[in-house]
Amino acid sequence: MSATTRWFRRGDHLVMLGASAGAFVLLALSTLTGWPVGAGGAGSPATTTVNPVMAAQAGDCLNWTKQDLTDVEKVDCAAQHLFEVTGVADISAAHGPQAPFPDDAQWQQISQEQCAKTSLDYLGGKFDPFGKYTVGPLNPGERLWREGQRTLRCGLQVAGPAGGLLPSYGTARTQDQSDVYDPGVCLGITATGSVADPVDCLKPHTFEITGVVTLPPGEFPPSDQQDDVLFAECGKLTAEYTGGADLKARGLIVTWDTRLPESWAAGSRQANCKVGAQPVDNVLIAWEGSVRNPNAPPLTTSNPPQTTAVQQDEPTGAPLHSSSSSAAPPSSGSKTPKSDETTTTATTTTTSR
Repeated sequence: MSATTRWFRRGDHLVMLGASAGAFVLLALSTLTGWPVGAGGAGSPATTTVNPVMAAQAGDCLNWTKQDLTDVEKVDCAAQHLFEVTGVADISAAHGPQAPFPDDAQWQQISQEQCAKTSLDYLGGKFDPFGKYTVGPLNPGERLWREGQRTLRCGLQVAGPAGGLLPSYGTARTQDQSDVYDPGVCLGITATGSVADPVDCLKPHTFEITGVVTLPPGEFPPSDQQDDVLFAECGKLTAEYTGGADLKARGLIVTWDTRLPESWAAGSRQANCKVGAQPVDNVLIAWEGSVRNPNAPPLTTSNPPQTTAVQQDEPTGAPLHSSSSSAAPPSSGSKTPKSDETTTTATTTTTSR
């Protein structure tokens, strides 16, 4: 078994929350955006349609396709959504009528004070700090703030390694929080050589997901015990995925993720098997194409295909507000098995989680 190489999960922001006396839990905070300023805003007639964000309560799920959220709507949590509300917070006591719109550092503090514990309670006290969910508030935006709106919706989102929002399906209350992707997903590469959001497999990418393994129940298994399970399972799943192709001939290797004690305590039991290029001096190398067997039947995944993340760039008139500036610690170990599986050149599309 090769030496462990730790890959950083994503550029999430972290906030430390005291879960109980003497205990702390790390909660990841997502990139934030403002509410839409259309129907239902402050001062609107009573007959105007209520803004879905302003009406949302804990347990509601919201979805949108436009960066300014003007098409936001409440949806069934079983359907595709981008935000699951965990609570409502009124910050008017600390931010009166004349208070300026908070800057990034202030939103970070507000997030820590208002949304971290609310979201932890919503999840029954179990949150995977290295999992797929991030925590943060959907704030009113500058226009509604000037009109006196001081109510936030705290919630959970799924973000890719580079911060793009990914569709989620099902309530977070019942989900395994493991940070895994469906087979067939390819994760891109940033300009600095880090893992990026899902991309088409024809484009440069770091990893292609070949399978998902559920680790055996019981007490937390040390990484070497996880390696023993994943070495066998990932070798088998990858051989099936590629049709037994020769990965070594393309300079590719099979790797996998391992879970940490904090994740295990939150109930996370799943790990990804994946194929990547052999790192050079511990640096990720981009490669193109897919190792998927072109003659294999279509992949069966739990969710509809999603070829790109929903980019949360700053929309006109509604700046984004970052919750923190700390980088996330590494969440998993990428391991290299001794098998020599390899590749073909089929194209796959990425899927959501």
